[in-house]
Amino acid sequence: MASASAPSKMIREGPVRQWRWDNFERRIIPYVFLAPFLIIFAVFTVYPVIDSFFISLHKMDSLDPSRYVGLDNYVRLITRDSRFHKSLINASVFALGTVFLQLPLSLGLALALDSRRIKYRAIARMGFFIPYITSAVVASMIFQFVFEERYGMINGLLNALGYDPVPWLRSAEVAMPTLIIVGLWTWVGSNSLFFLAGLQSIPEELKEAARIDGATEFKVFWHVTFPLLRPVTTFVVTLGIIGSYSLFAQPFLLFDGSGPRDSVLMPLVYLYQRGFESFKLGYGAAIGYLLTVIIIMVTGIQLALMRKWGG
Repeated sequence: MASASAPSKMIREGPVRQWRWDNFERRIIPYVFLAPFLIIFAVFTVYPVIDSFFISLHKMDSLDPSRYVGLDNYVRLITRDSRFHKSLINASVFALGTVFLQLPLSLGLALALDSRRIKYRAIARMGFFIPYITSAVVASMIFQFVFEERYGMINGLLNALGYDPVPWLRSAEVAMPTLIIVGLWTWVGSNSLFFLAGLQSIPEELKEAARIDGATEFKVFWHVTFPLLRPVTTFVVTLGIIGSYSLFAQPFLLFDGSGPRDSVLMPLVYLYQRGFESFKLGYGAAIGYLLTVIIIMVTGIQLALMRKWGG
């Protein structure tokens, strides 16, 4: 009797065993494929982030043994480091200058590209996106020639118009406007494509309904188009703020780091100077973490204001 039930038992256990194996495969196989990325991400991103935080709690000068100092690096940054404060002010000025100039310029360019009167719009869109994908090093080298005091293109135009040359890269008064011009060249074109995508996602029926009700083109834009572009505007402003506080290559290459009288000293440039030129690794790590907290706070405030503006 027992021997007769054995084959039936094996038959019943076969599908069960196969179901368990299939279930195991469904749960494990995805992690097997994700494992290479997760391992690389953990080794080259997670571990450095955690380790740099512990470094920021130590005093590490050159080759001297490290010494635990707790939050002393952060306290010193917040209360006594005037150059760090100057870098934050410069980054804020750059953010305000670029964002408030970028928005109308990018939106106006997007409206022009959205018009059917413009020919070869596809080529124009590609051309406006090129500055965004151009290496910051290459762009900085180009602008070194553009802003060169004696033979630069801009001073050549000023000389042709009868004006004196401007020391764009050597004057503390015009260094920040020069950097803002470079920022506009870099980001206005790409941001206009973001606005263009937002414009093309707005249903034409809403605009037609407003025109039928007697609204002028300006009122259609102000009361229909612009409010519907709020998500794109939030995205562009957020990118602008994050990019402003993490700017490095342009000031470092155009102005040899900080510019005359620290006029274009940026937080990341200051981090490089303290951490890698002065070999104060603990202090540099503290700058990086404090800067991250500041960016998160500023971005959070901006998002809250945008949400309030949107109602």
